[in-house]
Amino acid sequence: MKKILLLSDTHSYIDDVILKYVNQADEVWHAGDIGDLKVTDTLKKLKPLRAVYGNIDDGQARLEFPLHNRFMCEDVSVWITHIGGYPGKYNPNIKAEMLTNPPKLFICGHSHILKVMFDKKNNLLHMNPGACGKSGFHQVRTMLRFVIEGDKIKDLEIIELGKRA
Repeated sequence: MKKILLLSDTHSYIDDVILKYVNQADEVWHAGDIGDLKVTDTLKKLKPLRAVYGNIDDGQARLEFPLHNRFMCEDVSVWITHIGGYPGKYNPNIKAEMLTNPPKLFICGHSHILKVMFDKKNNLLHMNPGACGKSGFHQVRTMLRFVIEGDKIKDLEIIELGKRA
């Protein structure tokens, strides 16, 4: 069993409230737009981190993190990328692989809009944790927390971190 904290779009921002939830997780997953690598350095000191770079991330972040991160967590195949789209409107760059080799859990960021939905066509769960940073148009900072046990994704929680400004 793994307790996962999923966040995205920190845009160089991290605070003690985020870190409180980090400390309660087994692993932290970051879906891109990290900003300053001090964010991921801080996360890595506390918990194992899986991350991807986003469109605002510089060359240093792109050297450290991939554009796509595909891996197994317990018995769940996971694909994390920053600009992935959503069911019915996936990013054209990933559409072919999504059809031929879909994961069980597809995660992206970028939109700053929290969204969790099941993709019936590809038989997968799609998650976007919204944005937990303060930069962007979102009103409320959000993250997701869930458990992966064997081949089950369960106990999903939305974490609201308060207003952006």
